[in-house]
Amino acid sequence: MDWLNSLFENPGITRALPEAVMETLQMVIISGVATVLIGVPLGIILHVTAPGGLAPMRPLNAVLSGVVVNITRSIPYAILMLALIPFTRFIVGTSIGPVAACVSLTIATAPFFARLVETSLRDIQGGKIDAALVMGSSRRQVIRKVMLPEAMPSIVSGVTTTLVMLVGYSAMAGLIGGGGLGRLAYNYGYQRYDVAVMIVTIAVMVILVQLIQVVGDWLSRRVDHR
Repeated sequence: MDWLNSLFENPGITRALPEAVMETLQMVIISGVATVLIGVPLGIILHVTAPGGLAPMRPLNAVLSGVVVNITRSIPYAILMLALIPFTRFIVGTSIGPVAACVSLTIATAPFFARLVETSLRDIQGGKIDAALVMGSSRRQVIRKVMLPEAMPSIVSGVTTTLVMLVGYSAMAGLIGGGGLGRLAYNYGYQRYDVAVMIVTIAVMVILVQLIQVVGDWLSRRVDHR
C-alpha cells in the first residue's frame, strides 16, 4: 500500500489534479456548446444549398464547403491553435487559460461537426421530405419538423464524437498555456518525470471519454423514435 500512500502525498495529484480536471471540463463544455450552436446551422446550410437540396445555391455552398469547412479541417489543430493566438487575444483579451483555449477549440471543431450534421441530413429518406413538400410544408417547416427530428439520433452521435475529440484537443491546448489535464501531464509528468501523475492523468482522460461515450449513446437511443 506504500504506492497508494505516495499517490495521496503527491501534490501533483492532491492539489493540481482537481483544478486540471475542472479546467478541462470548462474547455470541453464551453467549446462544445459553441460548436453545436455554430455547427448545426452551418451543417443545415451546407445540406440545403447543395445541388439537389431544398434551396440549391452553388456559389454559397462552394464557399462554405470548400473554403470554410474543408480548409479549416485540413489544418492540424496544433498549428491552428498557434496561428489563432492573435485572434484569441483580440476576442478574450488573453491567449492563456482555458477560456482562451475555447476560441481555437471551437474554430477547429465547428467545421468538423457541421460536416457530421450535413451527412446526417443527407441520410434521410427523400420520400419523407417530398411528402412534406407535397402537403404544403414550407422549407423551414421541412427542416424543423422533418429533417432535424429524423436526423437527431445521428446528430447526437456526432455531438458525442465531437466532445471526445475536444477532450484530446484540450490536452494539446494545455501544452501552450490552455491549462487542464494537458498542462498537468506536461508540467508534472514530463518536466518533473513524475510517472504517477502521468498515469493518473491518462486514467482520468480515459474515464472522461468513456463517460461521454456512454451518455452520448444513451441519449442517441432516447431520441431515436424511428
